Amino acid sequence: MHPALVDHFGAAAEGPARITDRLFDYTGLRLQDMDAAGIDIAVLSHQSPGSQRLAPDIASAACRAVNDALAAIVAEAPDRFAGFAMIPTEAPGAAADELTRAVEELGLKGAMIHGLSRGNFVDLAAYRPIFARAEALGVPIYLHPALPDRTVTDRYYAPYTDTHPMLARAAWGFGVEAGTQAVRLILSGVFKEHPELKILLGHMGEAIPFWLDRIDASLARPGNAPTDFAATFRRNFWLTTSGFFSDRALACTIDAVGVERVLFAVDWPYADNREAVEWLRAAPVSETERRAIFAGNARSLLGL
Repeated sequence: MHPALVDHFGAAAEGPARITDRLFDYTGLRLQDMDAAGIDIAVLSHQSPGSQRLAPDIASAACRAVNDALAAIVAEAPDRFAGFAMIPTEAPGAAADELTRAVEELGLKGAMIHGLSRGNFVDLAAYRPIFARAEALGVPIYLHPALPDRTVTDRYYAPYTDTHPMLARAAWGFGVEAGTQAVRLILSGVFKEHPELKILLGHMGEAIPFWLDRIDASLARPGNAPTDFAATFRRNFWLTTSGFFSDRALACTIDAVGVERVLFAVDWPYADNREAVEWLRAAPVSETERRAIFAGNARSLLGL
């Protein structure tokens, strides 16, 4: 987290001290935890809430400041850090230009979008300039979860959000939101217009690998426009292990998309670096697959 963006959110950006202390620490606790777990390089990104909740003019200035700050953090330890930019999605032309600046001038490796853009899914035609620019630059867009729309929370998750607040977050709501964003992106036809576009999803693909065959078969039934859903997902998406250290989920994900599409990630500081590393070191995969997930696939996708 960085004040250039967080200061616009007030209480919405607050959290437990053990989390915020680490989010606002850039090279101290972060590097100590990485060293203790044996992690050489981390790709940093701004925490939710992201710029998607801000008005276009405020978001544009905040994103420039945040990206400049992130580039400075990377410059302090260039052998340890890389970064994903924040972009002002509600100003798609400006977002595309900021992505170009972040990649070509600041050396960042792509961008992250946090959930809906002021209530809109980013598959809508208005956001096409962002994806066209990402394809042209050869960098991925990471679709990260954010809190569900308030109406969805009230209708689908309340009253259990009072007794089980994680229901609308990491336990269920986050995955549903990000997975829906990805599904809609495929149905929108953006990958037909931009076949080299690269999309990252965390948390083992937000359950889509488990659903992939059923989604594909269902959308192939009469009355549905052609989508080539599974083929598009396997061609244009990469998935991370962020916050999801499960042998069962890993096996499903590898089976669904291939090991070359799976990247190691932690979701620090919400998840523990050491736990993540020890899990993958012991996971039932070959050593070749383990090396690819730990490092090789990230080198290839992000040019590390």
